[in-house]
Amino acid sequence: MADYSDYGFTTNAAAHTFGYLLRPLLSLLDKQKNKLILDLGCGNGFLANYLVKQGYDVYGIDASEEGIAIAKQENPERFYVQDLSTGKLPAELQAFQFDTILSTEVIEHLYDPAGFIDFCKGLLPKGGELIISTPYHGYLKNLSLSILDKWDSHHGPAWHGGHIKFWSKKTLSKLLADKGFEVVTFKGCGRMPYFWKSMLIKAKLQ
Repeated sequence: MADYSDYGFTTNAAAHTFGYLLRPLLSLLDKQKNKLILDLGCGNGFLANYLVKQGYDVYGIDASEEGIAIAKQENPERFYVQDLSTGKLPAELQAFQFDTILSTEVIEHLYDPAGFIDFCKGLLPKGGELIISTPYHGYLKNLSLSILDKWDSHHGPAWHGGHIKFWSKKTLSKLLADKGFEVVTFKGCGRMPYFWKSMLIKAKLQ
């Protein structure tokens, strides 16, 4: 495994989850522009807590009480339990004006991704930025999975709470455009080009 000690990783699990995403994600952030960030579906708060250490002003919400309990061990005032499907922020955050929303490896788990993008849109001002990561699916990667007979293991239908949506650059970009966002940056993350493990898309609200 690569050495991620420069980023403060202390466990193999954290390195596995964020190691290939963190460098490209950081390249999309600017402290002068991304002044108040909301991490939607923040899990155990690893990414949000890391960004706070780097001087970013970040808050996180997630439906998992266990995950938020872990996140709060480091920054108890920055994390809240909330089911994203409610379409609401916790009361403590409703007066905040976030200029940036992060959502890493979340949208592939959602039954209503269009509703999720609408939710993000409602929280951002014009010109606000939405940064999403999700597993990458493009022609060459999909073709190789078919040729190598890997679709069954890749989809993992027995995985409780697993992926139910499979996105390409084209399909996710179209969803964002349909909701009034302009895609400004695409980055493939992990593995060789066009066989990327995940992708990052940054979009600006028009």
